[in-house]
Amino acid sequence: MRGPRHAKVRAAMPLHIIKLCVGAESVEDLDQWIRLRLLDLAAAGLEPEQTHTTRMYPKRAAEIVGEGSLYWVIKGVVQVRQRIVDIRPAKGADGIERCDIVLDPELVRTEPRAHRPFQGWRYLADKDVPPDLRRITGAEDMHPEMRRALAELALI
Repeated sequence: MRGPRHAKVRAAMPLHIIKLCVGAESVEDLDQWIRLRLLDLAAAGLEPEQTHTTRMYPKRAAEIVGEGSLYWVIKGVVQVRQRIVDIRPAKGADGIERCDIVLDPELVRTEPRAHRPFQGWRYLADKDVPPDLRRITGAEDMHPEMRRALAELALI
């Protein structure tokens, strides 16, 4: 007879967030913005952490923090992700409640994947995320246009 001792334990799969990266022209542009923002915070005597403020607080935050990532859509293509370190309530200067998504500043390039525009952010299941480019030998060192062209041809 099979008891609880023999029951299969299912590891929870992380949940992610996907969001448009408005204003960035490229991953390099996003990286430069992050670096400058962290330097500005340090120069002002504040803790240099990267946060992205959004209006809606994720109800499923516990499934995201630590294991989940924020996948950025740049110019209509998912190109990069950042690990989500924390999600916490924040209040804007206007007194409106918001949400700070605290991100690891390291950008991890992903396999390029087209994505249509949307507003706000959306949950992204682990099974639906594009793979990291680190898994594809040499892909991180390729010019972004070559990487995109090869991905469109399903060669990487």
